[in-house]
Amino acid sequence: MFDKLDAIEEKYDELTKKIADPNVIADREGWQKLVKEHASLEEIVVKYKEYKETINEIEENKALLREKLDDDFKELVESEVEELEDRKAKLEEELKILLLPKDPNDEKNVIVEIRAGAGGEEAALFAADLYRMYSMYAESKGWKVEVLSSNATDLGGFKEIIFSVEGKGAYSRLKYESGVHRVQRVPETEAGGRIHTSTATVAVLPEAEEVDVEIKPEDIKIDVFRSGGHGGQSVNTTDSAVRVTHIPTGIVISCQDERSQLKNKERALKYLRARLYEMALEEQTANIAESRKSQVGTGDRSERIRTYNFPQGRVSDHRINLTLYKLNAILDGDLDELIDALTIADQTEKLKEEAV
Repeated sequence: MFDKLDAIEEKYDELTKKIADPNVIADREGWQKLVKEHASLEEIVVKYKEYKETINEIEENKALLREKLDDDFKELVESEVEELEDRKAKLEEELKILLLPKDPNDEKNVIVEIRAGAGGEEAALFAADLYRMYSMYAESKGWKVEVLSSNATDLGGFKEIIFSVEGKGAYSRLKYESGVHRVQRVPETEAGGRIHTSTATVAVLPEAEEVDVEIKPEDIKIDVFRSGGHGGQSVNTTDSAVRVTHIPTGIVISCQDERSQLKNKERALKYLRARLYEMALEEQTANIAESRKSQVGTGDRSERIRTYNFPQGRVSDHRINLTLYKLNAILDGDLDELIDALTIADQTEKLKEEAV
């Protein structure tokens, strides 16, 4: 582990010199790549330096203990050594996690699909609640949310809503949200006051750049049509809605939320890229061992991952057996405690694999 850390620190120092070199700065594109690589190493290098400083402090204090000290001072030094040993152990664990292979998609923006499942209108209202929850979480992180496509119901729910989230580390935080979300509550549409169970599915796709997925012009068919609102009303009088069909896969993407045909086309292609990228990722991981498939964050949208129970005011994540009695706060976007627990569980599984 420490040979690897020494090599990373050496690489970081080398990059620090390079990005300050006027000749390197002149090549704007090359310089930006180096800056990005430098930034990706910074956290682990800072942590490693802190670790080495802690080791030095321990050695200095142990050297003091070998000298003749009065009892009070000796007790103080021994207490400090104990604290430093605890810090050293904690830093070692943090460094092990930082050395784990990075998910190449972690820094990407995401496209989130939410679809109403079982439960009719109540499921559509729950889908709207989930959209609001993720929007508020994104707002708390300073991320930008943009609706790509939606199919609203008359009561304010969504049969389907697809939106992008742009911001640093969006995928790393939201990737654990893919799966079936279940709600247990008395629906607004239920006069008898009985508790109903409804579901909605969430899929989180890393946004693909053009360099990640090539879409050949001959592989797509683009149709334009007039946007329609609730009850068949026309949103506008021009053919601004766009339907993109990817002929090799049969994927069809429709976007009509914008009045501009060009913007709807851009959004449809962005979404198509993400869908094709997800398919490519699924093919790559198709032969993964069963032990890895059971890990947190596989993104299986058929797996029931979480229950939101209104009568008890609780949210339970079934993958890690975590229950939090703060349902209202979570639906208002307070997701960090849940996501942190899922991240730690995932890292723990990966550390076990590394140890095998």
